[in-house]
Amino acid sequence: MSPFPDASPKAIVQLIPPPFRSPAEIVVDHIQHGTFQRSMALLVCSTSLISGMEVGYEHYRGSFSNPIMYTPILLSGVLAAAGGAGFFSRRAAQTVMRWASFVTLADGLIGFGFHIRGIARKPGGWRLPVFNLVMGPPVFAPLLFGTSAYLGVIASYLQREEDHGWKGKTIDAVKTATTLRKPDWREDIRVGRFQKHLCVVTAIGTVCSGGEAWYSHYKDNFKYRVQWSPVLLTPILAGAALWSLRSKRAANTVLPVASALAMLNGVVGTGYHIRGILRRPGGRKKPLYNTLYGPPIFAPMLFAACGMLGMMAYLMRRERS
Repeated sequence: MSPFPDASPKAIVQLIPPPFRSPAEIVVDHIQHGTFQRSMALLVCSTSLISGMEVGYEHYRGSFSNPIMYTPILLSGVLAAAGGAGFFSRRAAQTVMRWASFVTLADGLIGFGFHIRGIARKPGGWRLPVFNLVMGPPVFAPLLFGTSAYLGVIASYLQREEDHGWKGKTIDAVKTATTLRKPDWREDIRVGRFQKHLCVVTAIGTVCSGGEAWYSHYKDNFKYRVQWSPVLLTPILAGAALWSLRSKRAANTVLPVASALAMLNGVVGTGYHIRGILRRPGGRKKPLYNTLYGPPIFAPMLFAACGMLGMMAYLMRRERS
């Protein structure tokens, strides 16, 4: 017998007070049947703007020494616009947003290669791995930049909110009953069955974001104890996501708890980073300068985004075998 009680999304919804239970049931039902394309498109739009600003001032610190450093800033704007268009238009979501997301993902992979090259070109190269990882370009940042693009790809294959109900459930029933061919991953996304897929992405993103937090806080010599929190939460969330690949019970119990902690940690971390900016010489009198050269204001939200992916995985149904 499992040591964990049943904490599936539908079971949790029943614990919500009656006035709020019905809206929560509707939200969960939409998510579990993949009918939330408009909402996801808005999320893509907002996260693209945030990641674009984060990359913008990081590359500003590097004086845009290479013209390719402009590409993520431009693409974040394109993807944000595509996400906005995807909210209003089904066709835009399935074409413009999808291809803008794929191009942005490719840019993130290319940027990852450039950051690795930047570290290798520092004095000592990979013979001084810890020092050059800490003092060189943030190696995982381009991969984390691709988070909003990944969400854009997923959103492009979802159904619209207005497809929910009879139409959405009929599509799901037909796909599930089909035995003539193996279910396609795009069909699984369309009907909200991609829990394992999201667990893998959550684990990878958490390791990358936790690594970023480690060497960013290492530069500050872990001045505050709270700076250890994302580092310590990284193996917890990544482990919970990987455990959920094999265990549905873990996906319904351990994963949402770990994800909620990561999201809370990201919010608290953002508060600390804002406080760190305000405490710099000049404080509010030099907001632009202190934002550029103070603690990265949006970095904790990238860790929270990993928690959001884990929470989304918790709400999803598992793939068809």
